[in-house]
Amino acid sequence: MKVLVYQTAFLGDLILTSPLLKSIHKTFNCEVHLVLRRGFEEVFKGFDFIKPIPVSKPSPFSLSKLLREYSFDVAISPHRSHRASITLFLSRIPKRIGFDRAGFSFLYTDTVPHRFEKRLHEVERNLSLLKPLEEEFTVVYDREPELPLKPEEVEFTLHKFSLKKPYIVFAPGSVWPTKAWLPEYYGEVIKHYSSKGYETVIVGSKSDFSYCQKAYETSGKTAKNLCGKTSLREFFSVIKGAELVISNDSSPVHVAVSVKTPVVEIYGATVPEFGFFPYGKGEIVELQGLKCRPCGLHGKKSCPEKHFRCMADLKPEMVIEKADKLLSAT
Repeated sequence: MKVLVYQTAFLGDLILTSPLLKSIHKTFNCEVHLVLRRGFEEVFKGFDFIKPIPVSKPSPFSLSKLLREYSFDVAISPHRSHRASITLFLSRIPKRIGFDRAGFSFLYTDTVPHRFEKRLHEVERNLSLLKPLEEEFTVVYDREPELPLKPEEVEFTLHKFSLKKPYIVFAPGSVWPTKAWLPEYYGEVIKHYSSKGYETVIVGSKSDFSYCQKAYETSGKTAKNLCGKTSLREFFSVIKGAELVISNDSSPVHVAVSVKTPVVEIYGATVPEFGFFPYGKGEIVELQGLKCRPCGLHGKKSCPEKHFRCMADLKPEMVIEKADKLLSAT
């Protein structure tokens, strides 16, 4: 059996496909080829059964021509874009499974429902894509998100950045501004835990610089600011070594879950009902009763109501309360 998975979304979305990828491997005892964004090739380094096919938004025609050379039997797409549907159709893969809400979903041979429901996690939605295979095969489900990290890889990273346990990781950045808690509030929480004897570490990509720098400055420069200084694997390792991660509704949450680090997830413009809450040991913080939430699947570039209460009224002590709960349980 030759199986292709198509997921070219953001890092967090990719990480949450790990249960799907592992389930396919366990079901068919086969390699799983994975179309993903260029730059994410090393995300699943250590899972030898995953064979990355990195792309940079190629045309469906050029990519489908490449995919035809593999002669895949099955294609599965958690990605709901028109591009994915067209590419897989043109690839002439006999069985193509996608979500019913995907763009051009009629191009799939099999579709499964995509719904936002309370307590339905993205992991479970992705795994539902295996349902059409159950009539013909005994599907083995693995529901654990996982990033393969060797202990020596983590140890090397902690030594490289002179990180001393116990430390807490803070991830103030976001691609979507309305998903980002106020960086000065992050600074207050960092200051609090620094005073308690924890080393505090700020992480993020280069695009998160303004958020991270503001949090760093308002903390009294007590944190170690690693924003833009780590490779992808080093970023994973820093989170793996932490006592706790505090993050917006973004990829660090799913990294933490996948390496078994407790996490506090802060919600503003989005809501847990979208299915991206911690799929493991974690707590969520959100303001209840705001009629303007959610304002979009990914939030917005700015608050449509012009007040940004979902984040401005979510005070540092609310996050500290949830963080203390997790720290006391470790």
